[in-house]
Amino acid sequence: MMMETMNRALEKAKMLVGMEPDEESIAQETQSSSFFDDFDRNCTLSTKQRLYGFAICLSSGLACTIMSMLVFFNPIKFGITFTFGNFLAIGSTAFLIGPKRQIDMMLDPVRIYATSIYIASMIIALFSAFYVHNKLLTLLAIILEFGALIWYSLSYIPFARSAVSKVMVSCFDTEF
Repeated sequence: MMMETMNRALEKAKMLVGMEPDEESIAQETQSSSFFDDFDRNCTLSTKQRLYGFAICLSSGLACTIMSMLVFFNPIKFGITFTFGNFLAIGSTAFLIGPKRQIDMMLDPVRIYATSIYIASMIIALFSAFYVHNKLLTLLAIILEFGALIWYSLSYIPFARSAVSKVMVSCFDTEF
């Protein structure tokens, strides 16, 4: 049992660096693999391809986010470009660590609430921009999206969320 686990780990490490895994280990894994394992295995890229994908997605996401500032006073256009930039930026990290690990990290108990609010606010922003055409609702969704983005990002830095929480409590404490 321990040897099988070590062999599986070695095969996954080979796949991460772009080497071809052994055929018999693939046969063993296909018997007990999930949809995400299959998806992740089919998304094998070389290190160079991963870095190019990351750079292109991240730069496109940042460009969309920066361009959204040009249309800041039109909340609908701002919401669309800002949210699309966020989707691209999140997708860029999937190139570095793989889609399965990205989803696993996003659904980690530490950040599941931040992820849920972040994704929900992106969907609400796009829905209110495309279908409802309500500027106030779009603007509120973007504010929520930005706050959720910060809270989600802080979840990757150890003790950052607790430090920010303490600072916010001390800043908004009404007792003198």
